Amino acid sequence: MGTAFDMVGVAALSPKAQGWLRHLWRKATTVDDWSRTGKPHPWWDSYSVPPMLNFARFDLSESSYGLLIMAGKTPAWREVYVRILDELIRRYTTYWAAVDWLTQIGPDPKRASYPKAYKPLIPKHLWGRYDSPGWTANGVEPWGLSPDPIGSEGNLFFRGFFNLMLAIYRDVAGTDTWDKPFEVTGLDDRTFPWTHGRINDFLSNQWAGVWHGPHCENTKVWPLCLSAAGLGLQLSDKTLGSQGHWVVDRWVEEFLTKKCMGFDPRGNLKWVGFYYDPIIDHVQGRNPIFGLLPAIYLAPQNRPLAEDLYRKAVASVGWDKAWLPTITPAQPRTVTLAYLLAREFGDATTERRLRKVLDRISRGRFFDAGDEGEPEEFGYFFGFGEPYPRGQESALYMLAEFMEGGEWHAAFNQIDTERHAAPTVEGVDFPRLGIRQAHNDPADGVLTVETYAATRVSAGEPTRWRVTNLPDPRSVAIELDGRDFGGWRHVDDRTVEISCRISSQTFRVRTGWTRSAGGGQAASDIEPERRPRRISKVNAVEIIAASRAVSAGAVGCPCCG
Repeated sequence: MGTAFDMVGVAALSPKAQGWLRHLWRKATTVDDWSRTGKPHPWWDSYSVPPMLNFARFDLSESSYGLLIMAGKTPAWREVYVRILDELIRRYTTYWAAVDWLTQIGPDPKRASYPKAYKPLIPKHLWGRYDSPGWTANGVEPWGLSPDPIGSEGNLFFRGFFNLMLAIYRDVAGTDTWDKPFEVTGLDDRTFPWTHGRINDFLSNQWAGVWHGPHCENTKVWPLCLSAAGLGLQLSDKTLGSQGHWVVDRWVEEFLTKKCMGFDPRGNLKWVGFYYDPIIDHVQGRNPIFGLLPAIYLAPQNRPLAEDLYRKAVASVGWDKAWLPTITPAQPRTVTLAYLLAREFGDATTERRLRKVLDRISRGRFFDAGDEGEPEEFGYFFGFGEPYPRGQESALYMLAEFMEGGEWHAAFNQIDTERHAAPTVEGVDFPRLGIRQAHNDPADGVLTVETYAATRVSAGEPTRWRVTNLPDPRSVAIELDGRDFGGWRHVDDRTVEISCRISSQTFRVRTGWTRSAGGGQAASDIEPERRPRRISKVNAVEIIAASRAVSAGAVGCPCCG
């Protein structure tokens, strides 16, 4: 897997990426009703890993990650990603996005009759008297009822992932659309005004006052949720100019490594906690495999720590050992996270072994696109027997189609500060016409745009699109597939319009654009030197224990999105 490259090494969207983008477009732009009196379309994944992950908002947040990466692959064409992100974020402000917080009031009335499969999720000494992960318990003491799903003590996973989505939007779009007030649906259909900046500040300020970090479900603090929320703070700092990410470094030092990670006397990592309950001072689940959950979000923030968590996790279950059988987890999420991290950290053995597992279970295929009957959309169905790709699982695994090793870290650290002012492709009639490549070369002042028929029945039909942000349209010259092209006109002093047929073809637009002094990609923040902790040797007993956790699906998490 991985993003395709053209002949000169410039990134371009692969056929699978094109098909996934087409599917996301249809999901996002098809009108459905997320209000209290409506219901999301069934293709939004509210099915994965019950009782924890089966809420459609996780499909919204996880779908945004691939859009961030794809926008980096076609930096001169971003409008389709912006439109999809707008639709994802709009849905995130609704009743169904916060349905658990708005309906799961007080203690779970069913907690005395939970199935035995829930036992690994709950403190043993409180079985029958303790809420399962996934039950938000809005209104329990000492916090009381909060009608606002964002401005609350709990519900960190709601606002944390939302803030990450808003930061992704700000990076891709470069506009202040969601920095302006918008309404978020709360209890009894009350609405509450928020902006990206206010959510970001609220999260950072709240976190600054709680050493272990804000909780998700009331009484439960999740390393994974807070790691994801921290990634949103980091990207917000880079896009909004805020200064809130410092709380994450303190949290890692004072809570994560001291309370939710265990080490032997020599400093070797031994286990990672599933979640922490500050009310009873209890860490639930102490297994190295749980390190995979925060590692994917910590990788762009604290790469050495994330790699330690990853390598201990895969070693504990034997995934990095070629002579051991590869355990198939009950849920695909676990192996997907490990596979993505193996690619990110260059662990070729684990990558190769887990790729074989995912090839067997992912069931990726092209399928019919709407009423056209053409197999033009792509997704991973994972054998669930559903008519649409399983949204959360497919969105995560698709990241491997977009990224090479190190690109996950780069996406949140090497911010292209000038692409919004550079020549940009706009007005594309997607999904009839698709853009496979759109890239400015400031060395020779040329914009390369490669198109394709995103809807096959539209091939050969006339279409038009624009190039804007031009320094001087009067000096523009255009080639089509290596020959002079005259099918274009000036629109204004910044824009030209191109008329062509819908097909696979390559335009080279001589724009004369060069980067400004000091512009370009902002380098990654310099991280302080850290001495990586040693990963202790793993014995057979540990492998068996971790294997049981994987096989039982215990690494599913209400915030694994």
